[in-house]
Amino acid sequence: MRHLSHSLRRPWCRHAPPSVILPAGITTLPSQTPQLQRRARGQLPWHDQQSRRGFISLSSLFTSSSESNTKTHEVSDAEVYTLAQQKQHPLSLADLIKHGRPPLSERSLLGSANFTLSLLPIRLAHRIQALRNLPYIVVSNPNVARIYRNYLHSLSILLPYWQQAQKGIPIAHLEDEIRFTKTLAELVATHTDTIPILAKGFLESRRYISPVEVTRFLDEHLRARIGTRLVAEQHIALHYSSQPHFDPDASPTLCPEHPSYIGVIDTALRPASIVEACGDFVADICELRYGVRPQLIIDGEPDTTFASVPTHLQYIVTEMLKNAYRATVESRSKEPIVVTIAPEPPLKHQPGSTPSIRPSEHAPLGPFSNDAIQPLDDNAPGVTIRIRDRGGGISPDTLPNIWSYSFTTFSEDDELPGSSGTEGLNALSSASAGGSSIAGLGYGLPLSRAYAEYFGGGIAVQSLYGWGTDVYLRLKGVGKIDNGQELGAAKKRSA
Repeated sequence: MRHLSHSLRRPWCRHAPPSVILPAGITTLPSQTPQLQRRARGQLPWHDQQSRRGFISLSSLFTSSSESNTKTHEVSDAEVYTLAQQKQHPLSLADLIKHGRPPLSERSLLGSANFTLSLLPIRLAHRIQALRNLPYIVVSNPNVARIYRNYLHSLSILLPYWQQAQKGIPIAHLEDEIRFTKTLAELVATHTDTIPILAKGFLESRRYISPVEVTRFLDEHLRARIGTRLVAEQHIALHYSSQPHFDPDASPTLCPEHPSYIGVIDTALRPASIVEACGDFVADICELRYGVRPQLIIDGEPDTTFASVPTHLQYIVTEMLKNAYRATVESRSKEPIVVTIAPEPPLKHQPGSTPSIRPSEHAPLGPFSNDAIQPLDDNAPGVTIRIRDRGGGISPDTLPNIWSYSFTTFSEDDELPGSSGTEGLNALSSASAGGSSIAGLGYGLPLSRAYAEYFGGGIAVQSLYGWGTDVYLRLKGVGKIDNGQELGAAKKRSA
C-alpha cells in the first residue's frame, strides 16, 4: 500500500506546481515539435504559465513501493452500520477555508485535522453500505470487489483516530497530526483509480444491473467521492503549507508563496487562464491526431476571478472543450469555438442576512460536532461560462442519453482506455479525475455535472441539431474573502 514517503523528491511548498501524468496512450503519439511532444507526454500547458499554480495532483506526491505501517482496525459490521446511520452533512467551500490562510498556527492546524476526522469515517461508511446494497453478483465482480475492499481498508485506518475522538481524546499534538496526515495521504492514494475500476466493473456486470440503477448508484457514489477526496486533500495541502518537509537532496529554499491559495482552493481563480490552458492542450491533441487545429476565442470578461477548486474547473472545461473540438473537427466546420465568461453581479445583503463567510469562534480541539458545518452563503456571486461551437449539434437520438454514465458515442473498439483512435481526446480528462484515465468510458459529461453541482453550480446543454451546441457552465463562488478580514478574524481567535 502506498503511503507518505519520508523522503519526498522536493519540498512541499504552499503551492508547488502539480505533477500530472496522462495515460500511457498519450506517450505514443507521433513525434512533432518539442512543445507538442512535451504536452503529449503529459506536461500540461499550464506548467509554462502563471496559472499552473492551481493544478495540484496530491496523490502523485504520496507514493511509495513499500507496504504501509499505518495502524489498522478490523472493521465490524456493527461499526459500519453505526457510522452509516449518522447523517452526512453537505460540504461547502466555506467549510474548507474557515481555518484561515496558511501557514496555519498549531491550533488551527489541529482544528483542521479534527474537522477532517469528523467527516471522513461517516462518508466512508455510507459508501461501504451503498456497495453492500448492490446485487451480490455485481459486488462479486473483481473490480467492484476491489473498490469495496479499498473502502473497508480506508475506514480501518481511520477508525483508531475516530474511536479516540469519541472518548474525548482528539488530535491534540503535532506528532499526532503528522501521523494522521500520513494516513490521509494513504487514503488518497488508495482511491486514485476508483473511477476507472468501478467503470470497468459495471461494464462487465451490465447484464446483471440496469443502466438506470448504474446511473443512480454512480451519481451518488462519485458525488460523495468528490467531497471525501477534497476534504482529505485540503488538509494535506494545509499541513504541507504550514509544516514544510524537506528531502535532504532537495533545495532548502521554499517555493514562492501564492497568497490567493488556501490549501487546494484558489480564492482568486481566473477561469480564462484555465480555458486558455485547456484549450491549447485539446487543440494540440487535435492537431496531432487529425491535422486540424480549431480556433478558440474567449470573450466576455476574461479578467473575472472567484474562489473555487482549480482542478475541478480544469476537469469540467477540458471535457466541454473536448466535445466541442471533436464536433468541430468531425463536421469540418471552419467556425471558431467561442467561450464567453460572464460574472454574476453580487447580491446585496438584506438586513439580518448572514455574512459571506462565517468563521467558527475557535478551532475545535475537543469532541467535534457536525453542527459546525454551515451552508454556503447564497449571496456569494458566481461565474457562468458558455462554450459555443458550430459542430452540427447533438442528434435527437443522442441528446437524452448524454447524462447517463457509461454512455459513449465512440465505437466499441475505442471504448476502453489503451485503445487507439480517439483516445487522444478522451485521455485529456484523466488528470483531474484523480490521476487516472476514464477514457472512453462515457463518464465525462455526468462527472462534469457532478463537479459543477457539488458546490451549487450546474451545467445546461442547448443543442440546435444541424447547427451547433451551447453549453452553459455555472459555478458558485464562496463569497467575499479577498480582503482577508473574515479569515484574519478566525485565525486570530484560533491562535
